[in-house]
Amino acid sequence: MDIKLGLRSNLVANLTGNTDFANADVDTQQFNLTPYKLFFPEKRQFFLENAGVFNFPLAGSSDLLFFSRQIGIDPITGQEVPINGGAKITGSLDGFELGLMDVDTRSSGPNPYANYAVLRVKRSLPGGSYIGVMGIDKRSGSRTDPFNQTGGVDTRLVFFKNLIFSAYAAQTRTPGLSGGQTNLGAVLNYQSNWLDLYQEHRKIGRHFNPEVGFLERTDCLCDYLDANFKVRPKMRRLRELNFEGFFFHAPDTHGVLQTQEWQGAFRAIFHNGSYSDDDIADVFTQRITDPFNIYKNLVIPNGLYHWTRHQLAYGSPQDRRLQVQLFERFGTYYNGHLNEARVRATYRAKERLSFSFSQQWNRFRLALPGGNFSVVVGSFQTNYSFSRFLSISTLLQMDTANTQAASANIRLRWNYRPDSDLYVIYTAGQRFASLVAASPAQFTENRFAVKWTYSWSP
Repeated sequence: MDIKLGLRSNLVANLTGNTDFANADVDTQQFNLTPYKLFFPEKRQFFLENAGVFNFPLAGSSDLLFFSRQIGIDPITGQEVPINGGAKITGSLDGFELGLMDVDTRSSGPNPYANYAVLRVKRSLPGGSYIGVMGIDKRSGSRTDPFNQTGGVDTRLVFFKNLIFSAYAAQTRTPGLSGGQTNLGAVLNYQSNWLDLYQEHRKIGRHFNPEVGFLERTDCLCDYLDANFKVRPKMRRLRELNFEGFFFHAPDTHGVLQTQEWQGAFRAIFHNGSYSDDDIADVFTQRITDPFNIYKNLVIPNGLYHWTRHQLAYGSPQDRRLQVQLFERFGTYYNGHLNEARVRATYRAKERLSFSFSQQWNRFRLALPGGNFSVVVGSFQTNYSFSRFLSISTLLQMDTANTQAASANIRLRWNYRPDSDLYVIYTAGQRFASLVAASPAQFTENRFAVKWTYSWSP
């Protein structure tokens, strides 16, 4: 059951009980080529509505102090964890942007019961600037991890409309951990017609542990610098040329290099929306401190690795019925070689009918026993509208790295009145992806569901 109440003209309350997310979009399957986590966006409606109020970015990366997917989904297997109930209030009050959330989940498998409380407050400043605070409190039935608390302050200051300074400071509290539980960062971003500059510095403590957030890595002194020169020649079909380069340097807090990457790229953008995007060189250094399980029983051992790769990419015009994107990346990879080839295509046959196709081939040649192998990840999606109110969508996916290589999601939606729907959904395979590094076993299911929603105004 879901209830939405307008408390004031700009303040809304959402209530949910025994929540079912059968109608949520399934995750697009990916194969992880790194020893770090992959980011998958939130898909569930209760958490999506006014989600921007709770946004607390940790610099320019995908890292977030609060990530709602940590609530109600097992982060290791992707299995849904039942939600007893939840409530949130979002909007503005007396010049402040306010977000308040409380969600209770019950015990399921290895996941004990837990309660999540979140508070986010922001004060708008002139010119699009703001200053804000956030607090997160997680309590669970785990004997070894009964609580986790996170707090932070952040600001965004806009100068001269094209110069933006952002900064944050955050800290966590976790039983059994002491010291190194802070995360500090600052970003300077400059944008003009001919030049974009971006500089970021972060200091992430070894024990910084936001259990209700998303964090790719810890124990890092991360520096990132990006410069993009933009040229607009007076040529008939060419709109813009980009010459871009970035440098990423990430030692740990003791100064030992963990990751380093620098890249030079050339990009051409045309008036019809087509583009080419070519990496002249992408030079990588990566230290493995825990054996990296890249595929099934294949493990890349500890050590310091260096490799170089190159990229060619093309996107077709955006105003055509058929749109195609081609991608090829090749070069060395850890102690061997890797070729990545991707094809994405969208075809709008009619106003009511569209098809989407994507395929990625990863061809590995590693200096390990069984190191010559391939992984194929692909999807095929169709969308058809019988009318403005009745539609059906199908999504078929394949990942040969998974035990169950194929999955399917079929969804029929009837919007029989404003904000009221009837869903008929069938899912076979994976719904939500894992949020941990490497490639753990994913939870799969065969599920048929019917969901009816009805909304009214008192």
